[in-house]
Amino acid sequence: MPVTRIEELTIADVHDAYRRGTFTARELVQAYLDRIDALDRSGPALNSVISVAQDALAQADRLDAELARTGELVGPLHGVPVAVKDQIETADIPTSFGNILAADYLPEKDATAIARLRDAGAIILAKTTLPDFATSWFSTSSRSGITKNPYDLSRDPGGSSSGTATAVAANLALVGIGEDTGGSIRLPASFCGLVGVRVTPGLISRAGMSSLVSPQDTSGPMTRTVADAAALLDVMVGYDPEDSYTGAVVVDGGGSTYADAAAEGTFAGTRLGVLRQAFPDTTDPDGAAALEVIEKALAELRAGGAELIDIEIDRLDEQVGFTSLYTTRSQADMNTFVQARPSLPVASMQAIVDSGDYHEKLDLLEAIVAGPLDPTDDEEYLQRVLAQPAFQRQVLGVMAEHDLDAVVFPDAKLPAPTHADVLGDRWTCLTYPTNTVIASQLLFPAITVPAGHTTGDLPVGLEIMAPPYAERPLIGIAAAVEATLGARRAPRAAVSDV
Repeated sequence: MPVTRIEELTIADVHDAYRRGTFTARELVQAYLDRIDALDRSGPALNSVISVAQDALAQADRLDAELARTGELVGPLHGVPVAVKDQIETADIPTSFGNILAADYLPEKDATAIARLRDAGAIILAKTTLPDFATSWFSTSSRSGITKNPYDLSRDPGGSSSGTATAVAANLALVGIGEDTGGSIRLPASFCGLVGVRVTPGLISRAGMSSLVSPQDTSGPMTRTVADAAALLDVMVGYDPEDSYTGAVVVDGGGSTYADAAAEGTFAGTRLGVLRQAFPDTTDPDGAAALEVIEKALAELRAGGAELIDIEIDRLDEQVGFTSLYTTRSQADMNTFVQARPSLPVASMQAIVDSGDYHEKLDLLEAIVAGPLDPTDDEEYLQRVLAQPAFQRQVLGVMAEHDLDAVVFPDAKLPAPTHADVLGDRWTCLTYPTNTVIASQLLFPAITVPAGHTTGDLPVGLEIMAPPYAERPLIGIAAAVEATLGARRAPRAAVSDV
């Protein structure tokens, strides 16, 4: 029978429907494909999906047949349609990395994270938009142009996981996968009313995912609920011999599942540090609107049982700026990735810039190419690298001094910018006031959870940051925040059910 309600479904909802026979995986996939046609390619023309899997319905048929034969789901993600950022390689769908030169590039094999999803029964439904090689906070791409924010079509969804954010927020897929180096999961998730998770780098394999700053890179979930994000983490986290960073799972130590952590989430005994240094500037009307949402959310968390303690990090802006490695290291890491793929029609980042085959608003890409080919040619590179653990120790010291479980602050000091802001250079990638770089450059895990909406109905996200390898308690805190605030809501008239 047809799927009568597609908006805001969860993995648990879908699995319950499969078991009851309410609808099949084929019917669910067809419903999402129809919605992509109606909302992404026509109607409001969100422009979040680059391509869909040609065999998506066939994948669903195989899963339906197996459930009918055995009476059991094949895995924890049985029949879960997933939208994947086109930065992550898929063997059956071209992977463009957001760049026009790579539009037809078909990888030899799936990225490890994709293989894990498939093994768990997931259906890779579609690949989603991003700026060229993930080099922006915005959606500007030579491959796909701009992507619209489903809450306000005149605004950007954020980057660089732009398409995944819009697709999941607009219910074009059940869940999504993004990538986060400096905030590319959390910023668009916060602009689109989603949960977005950045794990400690190394817990999820980056094999088959283009790099930006290798020690900071990670893929991760973008979902409408914390429980769905936890379900994806339970599949994605694990050792991969193709990515030496994944030895980090030994430090993580295992234990209960992320799903259990989400289910058991509570504020009992929870102490949250409030980093007001990262709060919006109230002299800016947009900043004031975002701050109003955050302050209301914090008041609700306090009333819900969380203990909030104002904290300060000495020289925060200076340390964030000095530990940034984009203009010293990124070019080398990005070139290493593309040059390991002879069939990829991209020789180097310099070649892209020289040819002009990139979006004109990618000031970060230009700055990366203007930097050294070898990061050690930067006379400050060693000092920048050594400053990172010193920064980390300082923040851990603040957390220890105040006996904190996590630190909270808004993901950005402004709501989503308009396309006119971006294309008119009111904001560039290098000037946009995002706070997500704090956790990234500390190598800390962090989650954004919807905090509420401005009076103009723009989502605002609350970032929750924890020490390395503290993902399970972090998931629990996020679940408690989600339950207390209940701030997620589907976009309204522009993308209503069709």
